[in-house]
Amino acid sequence: MRTRGDRLRVFTGTAHPRLAQDICSYMGVPLGAASLARFPDGEINLKVECDVRGADVFVVQPTCPNVHEHLFELLSFADCLRRASADRITAVIPYFGYARKDRKDEGRVPINAKLVANLLVTAGYDRVVAVDLHAAQIQGFFDIPVDHLYARPVMIDRVRQLDTKDVMVVSPDIGGTKLARAYAKDLGCDLAIIDKRRISGEQTVIEHVIGDVRNRDVLLVDDMVSTGGSIVDAARIVKEKGARKVFIIATHAVLCGNAVERLNGADVEKILFADTVPLHDKKIQRLEVCSVAQLLARAIDAIHRSESVSKLFASDR
Repeated sequence: MRTRGDRLRVFTGTAHPRLAQDICSYMGVPLGAASLARFPDGEINLKVECDVRGADVFVVQPTCPNVHEHLFELLSFADCLRRASADRITAVIPYFGYARKDRKDEGRVPINAKLVANLLVTAGYDRVVAVDLHAAQIQGFFDIPVDHLYARPVMIDRVRQLDTKDVMVVSPDIGGTKLARAYAKDLGCDLAIIDKRRISGEQTVIEHVIGDVRNRDVLLVDDMVSTGGSIVDAARIVKEKGARKVFIIATHAVLCGNAVERLNGADVEKILFADTVPLHDKKIQRLEVCSVAQLLARAIDAIHRSESVSKLFASDR
């Protein structure tokens, strides 16, 4: 007879195998055997190499660049596992791509976040685990359970060890205020917001800081760094307004274009990123990576044991 542990399987695609292996190490289970190759024309050739009949299966795969290949790998795993008679299939998506397109903000545009949700459900996933969704309402796009985790507890553990005083949390834009407020509440410090407005006629940027950052150690907090433009501009602005030290803290380091060069040129003390996307090949100065592997391992274990996830990872955000 199979035990509960025998029924747990964890697989990964090619997006971030190091994170999946770290999760398995925390859980004390082997990473599921699978071969994921390409046909000569680039099509995915997937085969799961171990028995999954009746198993509780978790597939760890952020949909980071190359977004389309990693997304289709994730979809292929669901179809493969469903046809192999897995009992339950959960997509563990540390970084959920296409989250920016979560609404129709103008005419004749798609809602790609909803499209991706539909694809995952149709492919055969029974549950989704995500970390710091760019828009929390994306949970409602799924007709299956979604466990929305936050990297903030992991990041704050490291923030408390930084050499700082008179700390102030700053949101680089109005849209990130809710996340910044959650950090400020946990740290028991003040909150400031950068208000940037572009006058389209003359392309003039008006920059205000709502709050006084003079002689304060500033924590610039965001959920995602893509091109690096906004967060680096924010670092410059708070420095001009008299901030003493500046730290950049973000969950998803997508880092497109010349983001690495921008970050290396920023006047900051340290950059803290979570490892929701792979960073081992990025040559970023002053970078420190905070792993979410243990967070995800605890969530997977709780889901597998039918225990509460919300009580472990509740958030005021």
